[in-house]
Amino acid sequence: MNIVLIATYELGRQPFGLASPAAWLRERGHRVACLDLSRQAFDEEAIRAAELVAFHVPMHTAARLAIPLIEPVRRLNPRAHLCFYGLYAPMNEAHLRALGVATILGGEFEEGLAQLANRLVQQRSCAAAGCEAQAEPVVSLARQQFAVPDRGGLPPLRGYAHVVLSEGEHRIAGYTEASRGCKHLCRHCPIVPVYNGVFRVVDRDVVLADIRQQVAAGAQHITFGDPDFFNGPGHALALAEALHCEFPQLTYDVTIKVEHLLQHERHLVALRDTGCLFVTSAVESLDDAVLEKLAKGHTRAEFLRVVEVFRRLGLALQPTFVPFTPWTTLESYLDMLQVLHEQELVAHVAPIQLAIRLLIPAGSRLLELLDIRQLAGPFDAQALVHPWRHPDPRVDALCDEVQQLVAASEKLKRPRHAIFDRILRAAETAAGVQAAEAAQPVLAARAAIPYLNEPWYC
Repeated sequence: MNIVLIATYELGRQPFGLASPAAWLRERGHRVACLDLSRQAFDEEAIRAAELVAFHVPMHTAARLAIPLIEPVRRLNPRAHLCFYGLYAPMNEAHLRALGVATILGGEFEEGLAQLANRLVQQRSCAAAGCEAQAEPVVSLARQQFAVPDRGGLPPLRGYAHVVLSEGEHRIAGYTEASRGCKHLCRHCPIVPVYNGVFRVVDRDVVLADIRQQVAAGAQHITFGDPDFFNGPGHALALAEALHCEFPQLTYDVTIKVEHLLQHERHLVALRDTGCLFVTSAVESLDDAVLEKLAKGHTRAEFLRVVEVFRRLGLALQPTFVPFTPWTTLESYLDMLQVLHEQELVAHVAPIQLAIRLLIPAGSRLLELLDIRQLAGPFDAQALVHPWRHPDPRVDALCDEVQQLVAASEKLKRPRHAIFDRILRAAETAAGVQAAEAAQPVLAARAAIPYLNEPWYC
C-alpha cells in the first residue's frame, strides 16, 4: 500500500512522529513517503499515488496547519483514506470527522496505523460504504513494543534546529522520545485528555539505537521530547548513563516538572555529569493562585528553590510560561518580569514565553473550572479553542502588544535582554507605573546560555 505521512510543525525537530510509524509500516511491507512540510514542499505527486494519507498533529499549531490541507488532498486524490493521529486528533475528533477524516488515532498510535493499513489492504475490493468504518481504538494506551524509528526520506538533520552555545558555535540537534504520556493532570495540558495520568516507556535499546543513527547522521546534541523525563527516573537515569558511556561528547536536553526537580534533586548532578546542557521546566506562572488553578503541583517558592539549586550545580534552567491567563493582572505580569530580572533569568527565557496566551482546547480540564466555563465561548472550530477575553481589556491589549514586540524583535535578531527591556517598558506603561532602570544582562552573556534556535512551545 502507498502511504504518505505528513508533519506540518514539530518545533523545528526532525519528526519522530513520522519516523516511528514509518518503521512499523515499512516492516509490514507498505511503501511510505514522509513529508515534513516545515522543511519540504507539498508533494502533489506523492498525494495522488497514496491510498492512505495520515497527518501527525501533536500540538495546536500542527493541527491548525494540517486542517487546511484536507481540501487540497481531497481534490488531488478523492479516493485516499484520510487519518489524523497524535494528541490533537482525538481532542478534535468531531470536527475532523465532519471534515471527512475517516480515522482518528491518539495515544500509542503506531500500532493503530499499522492495523489501519492492513485493514485497508484487506478491504480494497470492498465497495460497501461501511467498509471503512474505524475499527481501531480512537485512543490506545496499550503497551506496545516500539520499533527503532526509520528516518529514511526525511530531510537531513542539519536542516533542523541547532543548539547555540556561542555566537560562533552551533551543534546539530537530533530528537527522540524515551517515554510518552505523563503521570500528572495539569489542567491546561493537552496530554491529559488523551493519557489521563498514564505514561509509557520506550525500550532503552530502541532509544539508544535511534540516537546512534542520528549521531551517524551528524547529531551532536539530542533533545529528549518526553513530557517529563523524570516520570520514570530509573529509566531516565539509566538511559542517560548509557548514552554518556557510549557517546561521551554528546550533549542533550530534557523537560522536567518543578515538582520532580525538587523530588529528585539528588539526581540532577547525574544529569549534569552525563552531558545535560539544560533542563526545560513548565513553570507557567509565578502567581500561586494561578498555579493552583492550573493544578501545576508547585508554588512560586518552590520554583525559586529550583533556581537556587540549578545555580549551585551550574546546570542551566530554561523556564517556560503561560503568562496571559484569565487570572493575570497587569501587576502580576510585571511581578513575573521583575522576578526574572532579579533571579538573573532573562537570558534563560525565550522571549516568546513572555507572550503566550492560555489555550482552552476541546476536552481541556480547564473547563472543570466554573470561572472558565463562564468566561469561555463556544468551541471555535477554525481556531481549535474555546475563545476567551480577559475581564480587564488592558491585559488583552498588553498581550497583543507583547506578541507583536516579540515577533518584530525576533525578525531583527535582537538579543533576549533587549527584547525583555521592550516588554518591560510596555508592561510598565500599561500598568501606569514609573519605568525602572533598564534590565541589563547579568551573570552570563546571552551566548553563554545554551538554547535551541527554534524555541516555540505550543
